Amino acid sequence: MSRLELAADRLAKALDALEKAVLPLTTARQTAVAAESKIAQLDSERETLLGRMASLEEEARSLSGLTEEVEDRLDGAIAEIRAALGR
Repeated sequence: MSRLELAADRLAKALDALEKAVLPLTTARQTAVAAESKIAQLDSERETLLGRMASLEEEARSLSGLTEEVEDRLDGAIAEIRAALGR
């Protein structure tokens, strides 16, 4: 074999090795792109859920105040009924 043929053979082997090394990197890059997309989707969903949670917390506070008001009115009505019945 001539020196040129030896060099060409070494170059072919080096290119094969490089190709084998690049394939996992390509797969990893595709996986990273998919993961970034999923992260963006989850961030968006998180923001939506945080907004909904804040809304529900405000509604719970409002209902709590309303419940207290109803409880006070019922206690007053019960006291008036007991007084009217002479208890």
